[in-house]
Amino acid sequence: MRKTIQIVITLVALVFSVKLFAQKKLTEAMISYDIVINTDNKSPQAADLLDGATSVVYLKGNSSRSEMISSLGTQSTIIDGKTGNVTILKDYGEQKYMIKMTPEEWKESNKKYEGVNFSFENEYKTIAGYKCQKAVGKLDDTSTFTVYFTRDLEPVNKEFQYLNKNLPGLAMQYEASLGKLKVTYTVSGINFNPVPASKFDLPKSGYRVMTYEESKGARGGM
Repeated sequence: MRKTIQIVITLVALVFSVKLFAQKKLTEAMISYDIVINTDNKSPQAADLLDGATSVVYLKGNSSRSEMISSLGTQSTIIDGKTGNVTILKDYGEQKYMIKMTPEEWKESNKKYEGVNFSFENEYKTIAGYKCQKAVGKLDDTSTFTVYFTRDLEPVNKEFQYLNKNLPGLAMQYEASLGKLKVTYTVSGINFNPVPASKFDLPKSGYRVMTYEESKGARGGM
């Protein structure tokens, strides 16, 4: 009887260890997302300007850099893994802004996504070679969005994608709002090569530096 119990314990431990091994902790990677504008809105001109836009996320430990690149220019969000401070760079031709935020201000700017509740559905599809499960996120204002995520990759840093931070894995396709536009982000590829530390360096000149409070008052002109 004792031998049987030992065998069962060993099998359970083996299954658990295989499950842990199957899920990769995502500490360093470059994740590329294609962006599709949902054209059922009333802003076709804005949709045209963002046609072909992409988003690239660089992860290195707890630091991240997210870049949205379109014909309008580039907007980058850099999160310092040591301090939690956030810097947003807006580079639209001659208009260059650097907005600096504390962790508390970053949380405030994303308060819409605090407490997102996910319900998981028995629906799957393959994205960029990964099996992805469907989930529906519900916000406090009762609005919902759909996301497909993989349990195979677990980001160490989840601040870079605030609305999906409560998922038990990496969002591979998700819906989001971009101003008045509804957009869908879909992973087109993941590169696991080392990310240069210089990706997280901040420019020392060329940008108008603003605080978070100043940026809130200036958004109409940005």
